[in-house]
Amino acid sequence: MILFPKYLTFSLIGPQIINDYMKNLILLLLLLLPYLSMAQASHFLPYTIVDTGQNRCFDNRNAISPPQKGEAFYGQDAQHSALPPNYQKIEQDIVLDSNTGLYWQKAYKIMTVKEAQKWAKNCEDGGYTDWRVPTIKEVYSLLNFSGVDISGPDMKQLPNQAKPFIDTRYFDFEYSANGPRIIDSQLLSSTFYEGKVMGKDRAVFGLNFADGRIKAYPVNDPRSQSGKQFMVRLVRGNPEYGKNEFKDHQNSTISDLATGLMWSKMDSQKGMNWEKALAWVQERNQEKYLGYSDWRLPNAKELQSIVDYANSPQKNGKAAINEQFDISSIRLSNGQKDYPAFWTSTTHINQKGGRQAIYISFGQAMGYFKPPHQRNGKGVLMDVHGAGAQRSDPKTGDLANFPHGKGPQGDVISINNYIRLVRDL
Repeated sequence: MILFPKYLTFSLIGPQIINDYMKNLILLLLLLLPYLSMAQASHFLPYTIVDTGQNRCFDNRNAISPPQKGEAFYGQDAQHSALPPNYQKIEQDIVLDSNTGLYWQKAYKIMTVKEAQKWAKNCEDGGYTDWRVPTIKEVYSLLNFSGVDISGPDMKQLPNQAKPFIDTRYFDFEYSANGPRIIDSQLLSSTFYEGKVMGKDRAVFGLNFADGRIKAYPVNDPRSQSGKQFMVRLVRGNPEYGKNEFKDHQNSTISDLATGLMWSKMDSQKGMNWEKALAWVQERNQEKYLGYSDWRLPNAKELQSIVDYANSPQKNGKAAINEQFDISSIRLSNGQKDYPAFWTSTTHINQKGGRQAIYISFGQAMGYFKPPHQRNGKGVLMDVHGAGAQRSDPKTGDLANFPHGKGPQGDVISINNYIRLVRDL
């Protein structure tokens, strides 16, 4: 038996004569070639988490000089670097990220979910027939948090500060690509939400490269009989990307052998604002929590890597995380049991600077939704973006200032979020 990562394991069978050996060796090399650059860069990690691309530090409002250990705001995203994307144009319209082993189409098409599924089945770009609609974790590997969110009251005029959350040197991008608003640049994934959004709608997760957020979008569109249209970019290669391999060490830590990250099994058991979250991590390091002093607040890509999109409160009453983890429960304003959102160390840059940070909903992503015919009032509290959504909210503030939520779906504002610690193995 020759041992490689589990998606590259082969047996030499039959009599060990030279001809059989050479045949197997040649077959092995041919199968291994697409993964060689990935293996070298990521140390054979099948689920390499690439860097977020954020290289500036922020306080609650603006960019600041990198804080030192013990100072406020120490330990944020820009102060811990990971492998950056390593894109290579291997053909005119195909881009390889050798850190993830994923091959991407440079261009995109606009189509519905059904059309995308059919296209993936029949696509032969570059002479390959194994193209697929990417999972939301595969799509998220492309996200670059040096982008600037353009969300705002005016969705028709593109502001001067606009910067997409994807590397446009390698990938085609356009604002308003799949809808009338400048914000409509949502790339489709193959990950369907295990629940309903807006009270009744079947939904699929998409990543918006105009505003840098994951949401579960209704598959159907009342304005179109064929369904909602998305940007669609197919992927091939590394079938293990996005698949976790958790190991519970029975000491309140869990390692993910696929990503090379160690996690605290339990969360903070309380919510707090972003500055306090960063300080809370420093306090745990001072006391050598669980035997380690190098814990950090995970960046957006690290935290999203442990979302389990097969779980949801609506489907099975569970948080969107593997059951080996412990997770706190909360009560919503209507008394319903749910699970908290968790801070990341990543600032979400918008036109006003760095006032918001990224969080991920491991419970439902709630909003005070108003049906199209209802213009006034608070709206009805419901799941509008799905468990596993990635949104952003103010780093500090008073929740009383947002009694009706914010945005077109009345997103519930989440300022006091929970924490789960991470460190490198």
